[in-house]
Amino acid sequence: MRRRFDSLIGQVLAANAVLVVLTMLSATLVAGLRPQGNQLVVLVLAVLLSLVVNMWMLERRFAPLGKLVEEVERVDPARPGEARLARPDEQAAEVGRLARAFERLLESIERERRRSGQLVLRAQEEERRRLARDLHDETNQALTGILLRLEALAFDVPDDLRPRVVELKQLVASAMEELVALARQLRPAALDDHGLVPALEAQLARLSKRSGIAADLTVRGNPDRLSADQQSALYRIAQEAITNAQRHARARRIVVELACEGPSARLTVADDGVGFDPTSEGEKGLGLRGMAERAHLAGGELDVRSAPGGGTAVSVVVPLASGPAGNGRAPSFDFVTERAPATER
Repeated sequence: MRRRFDSLIGQVLAANAVLVVLTMLSATLVAGLRPQGNQLVVLVLAVLLSLVVNMWMLERRFAPLGKLVEEVERVDPARPGEARLARPDEQAAEVGRLARAFERLLESIERERRRSGQLVLRAQEEERRRLARDLHDETNQALTGILLRLEALAFDVPDDLRPRVVELKQLVASAMEELVALARQLRPAALDDHGLVPALEAQLARLSKRSGIAADLTVRGNPDRLSADQQSALYRIAQEAITNAQRHARARRIVVELACEGPSARLTVADDGVGFDPTSEGEKGLGLRGMAERAHLAGGELDVRSAPGGGTAVSVVVPLASGPAGNGRAPSFDFVTERAPATER
């Protein structure tokens, strides 16, 4: 109540003070009394005592409301699910009901946010699937037709033009390979046909073939307990972490571990690259916020551990089908600086 006279308690206190004074004056006038000397002092003291008691009662009743207002003002609109309001004492039952109603409102907002986010991610994955199918079925077939025509043309052109036709064939073949790689990156067929583990195996195999980076995959438990949305989210998180390790960390080895044991599943992507300072705001733009959002929408949390020169380990934990349905909290980062190389974790 910093601005006491502008606040509700100040206005109630002022109204009560006026009522008390008017009541005292009316009583004296009706009784025909003319207080003098000590009687006037007693009357003034009675008025002041009434105001003090009134102020004490109002302060006691309105203090929980003031604390609730301060806590509501500190709620982060981007993370409504993290808000936990303090419970007032039993003498402020109305304020307690207001706090519980506000928490239910925040939980409803968070559920709707998660539901709408999941719908957006599903729409994105469906669009990726459609683009990958179009690239593979239409564009790739057109390039295949061009390549076959160039094959036939190579036998009819003069010898001095044959090297140019061969060069065109190589360019078309290279374009076809890039197109297939792009289609796989948009939506790997292994993810739709066989699930998360084959898709990760194919991703790491392509990585090793293109860049020579040593890549290992370890799987424990039953990944089939993951829902389709969770498998898509984990694959995209692993894909982003692997890309960061290749492009930014200059890693020589990447280790991917998937453990589906107990009530939750944990996916970890660790590398032995240059690492980074996780406390720096500038370093959080490497797709980390997108990974955290995907983890949250899958019902889990993202954990990033790194240090300059100490590699990076990205972990995400999501609940399995037979476990809890998620904690309902907003996406969060748990950054920890470590000195040990990622491959020793």
